[in-house]
Amino acid sequence: MEHRPASTFRRVFSLPVIVAALGYFVDIYDLVLFSIVRVPSLKSLGVSGKELTDYGVDLLNMQMAGMLVGGIIWGILGDRKGRLKIMFGSIFLYSIANMANGMISSIPAYYALRFIAGIGLAGELGAGITLVSEVLHKSVRGYGTMLVASVGVSGAILANMIAKAYDWRVAFIIGGILGLLLLITRLRVAESGMFRAMEEKTAMDRGRMLALFTDRKRFFRYLNSILIGVPIWFVVGILITFSPEFAKSFGTTGPVSAGNAVMFCYLGLIFGDLSSGLLSQVLRSRKKVIFLYMLLTIGAVACYFLQGSRSPEFFYGVCCALGFSVGYWAVFVTVAAEQFGTNLRATVATTVPNFVRGMVVPITLLFQYFKPDLGLEGSALTVGTICTIAAFVALASLEETFHKDLDYFEEFL
Repeated sequence: MEHRPASTFRRVFSLPVIVAALGYFVDIYDLVLFSIVRVPSLKSLGVSGKELTDYGVDLLNMQMAGMLVGGIIWGILGDRKGRLKIMFGSIFLYSIANMANGMISSIPAYYALRFIAGIGLAGELGAGITLVSEVLHKSVRGYGTMLVASVGVSGAILANMIAKAYDWRVAFIIGGILGLLLLITRLRVAESGMFRAMEEKTAMDRGRMLALFTDRKRFFRYLNSILIGVPIWFVVGILITFSPEFAKSFGTTGPVSAGNAVMFCYLGLIFGDLSSGLLSQVLRSRKKVIFLYMLLTIGAVACYFLQGSRSPEFFYGVCCALGFSVGYWAVFVTVAAEQFGTNLRATVATTVPNFVRGMVVPITLLFQYFKPDLGLEGSALTVGTICTIAAFVALASLEETFHKDLDYFEEFL
């Protein structure tokens, strides 16, 4: 039987885990706030009618494009300079960008600041998950990453509450202030021991992003790590973000708010992350849990499109079910971190979730491309089918990582 140090369970609730969880909480608040205030913010800037959707898609794509760029930058720096420095730098950047976002007066400024905020938002989760994975014993690290994700996604609920209570400008500024306050708590967090040991090896090649593409097996390990998470952001980026438009198409008996749809989706996501993380520990398998939750996602998406002209309350209930079904986010990010050695771990753990988030760009472009011929619902179903098939194929190709020892390095030619 595997020996587990008595302190490992207590370390699940240690300062690095708590601070990483709070960091992701603020990250999610700022990440989803735009989806919640999309309509009122654009209306206050003079946008109306069909342009609300068009500008909304463009702004979402700008934010996600920023996350793609930021994921690469922060990931490489995370392996070269340390996990903590990236957590500091990323939260500072997106906090300042979001405070500035509350003071804009034009659409071009909105575009620029969503891109900059996206760059900042890209570093938080990957650095936090990498740090937690490396400071916890392998038998309980799933609990740690589960805690980070579960606490983090609840930031969406706060974002909706703040957006309802205050003007959209104030909501952006509050998010920025929360981020700056969080920086103070991070001053007492220590760097990962695995990174410090690697840093002492001066000849060690760290954060070589190109190495992910120069070796065939490593590349497919990386690509498959990304593809298994794509259905999550199809649900969030299309079905939830554009929920008012879908509700109207379904004939929902009352108006549906994007903010409420986001809140109920993330409420479900909290319980999904908790249950999937716990189940991965019970079953001692990441892959089985991801497979199960992908099946749940198919069922929840079917309910979403078959609900017909129900009440807004029923619609929000389906959004909550969707959130629960894609609640394998915590396990998915953990799998990405566990797939690679210490000298590439931050690069992978940071870029993978951001490439998944960034997949919203091609997903929304495909959605817009198919919409004239297939309609709103037909276009979404087509794109969702493509995402789901790709995810199942990718999952079948990945190795099980539950018992994997992370104290090793990737060897480059």
